Amino acid sequence: MFLVFIRHGGVAALLAGVVAEILLWLLGVVALQPGMILLGALLFYLVEYGMHRFAFHAPPLPWPVLRNLQHRLHYDHHVEPGRLDLLFLPIWFLLPNLAIAAGLFALVFGSQAAAPALLGMMLAILRYEWVHYVAHIPYQPRTRLGRWIKQYHLRHHFVSEKHWFGVSNPTLDGVFGTFRGPAAGEKSATTRHLHS
Repeated sequence: MFLVFIRHGGVAALLAGVVAEILLWLLGVVALQPGMILLGALLFYLVEYGMHRFAFHAPPLPWPVLRNLQHRLHYDHHVEPGRLDLLFLPIWFLLPNLAIAAGLFALVFGSQAAAPALLGMMLAILRYEWVHYVAHIPYQPRTRLGRWIKQYHLRHHFVSEKHWFGVSNPTLDGVFGTFRGPAAGEKSATTRHLHS
């Protein structure tokens, strides 16, 4: 199960980035400040919710190239939620976004903050990818929390695409009013075909 996980999307690149940062820290090249690591992770959870709700679920764009990107990044995942090749963030999307994030961290917090914040972000993305992977494969998590988060995400795919946007962290669904309990009655006819 884990070997399948690390072969898809940018997961191997993320793991390599985490290992590289730890090696650089061990060699004394970077300082991994815990506060900046936490900030990077927390900012990812904000980006996860915001991108999922407002970008990945945005109406189809009029330009074919960008509309194709929308399909690859999310629409097609709703059509075929069991397809692993549509499950993970593609490396061509992930790496430029990490580079932009590192640049923004350096600009706002100083160059010494970029490495630890990026580490926090990469760790949070790895957690996101794992939670998303487990939600979509025929595997029953062993913990109560694991089973709950799996069902939480699957409701987004099979009950209503208008709720449950927090794939690995449902906190912002509560903050922004998109949280619903398991007995939410409003079943959507467009969970598989967004904007149809």
